[in-house]
Amino acid sequence: MRKLERYEVNDENALWNMYKTVSFWKVVKNFIVIQLARYIPFLKVKNWLYRTFLHMNIGEKTSFALMAMVDVMFPERISVGRNSIIGYNTTILTHEYLIKEYRLGDVEIGSEVMIGANTTILPGVTIGDGAIVAAGTVVHRNVAPGTFVGGNPMNVIYSKEEMKNRDKSKGLS
Repeated sequence: MRKLERYEVNDENALWNMYKTVSFWKVVKNFIVIQLARYIPFLKVKNWLYRTFLHMNIGEKTSFALMAMVDVMFPERISVGRNSIIGYNTTILTHEYLIKEYRLGDVEIGSEVMIGANTTILPGVTIGDGAIVAAGTVVHRNVAPGTFVGGNPMNVIYSKEEMKNRDKSKGLS
């Protein structure tokens, strides 16, 4: 289950009122930093930009692949552990603007997590340490540590125990 803060809006849709929830200048600064980071091939520089200007909590040796897109409005609500990989063109959202409400939720990605390319991670989700998310997955609920998930809708492909057994049979543990 996702952990979200919900805020009701009246009259027009929530997106129409976005600058009542976040500063226009914050969005402009974030947009520039994010677009720069999406194309920079230097992982240390990319992580420095995220930590310094977006106030994201990024662990050591974590890698954001080319074109990864973090939330432009509330990137400070994203944390990623150490030695994780965020795949090509992955989108990490911490907000949802709907017709009658908007929602905010922290995204917590553990250590040694592998996120496949073209994945979308929705607000309020926690992905546990050592988890693997297959390419193209929409992560709409929490992922337990050590599990392998994928698909749309997202399903568990291998549990933590099944992953350990697979690794043992391949001589990887």
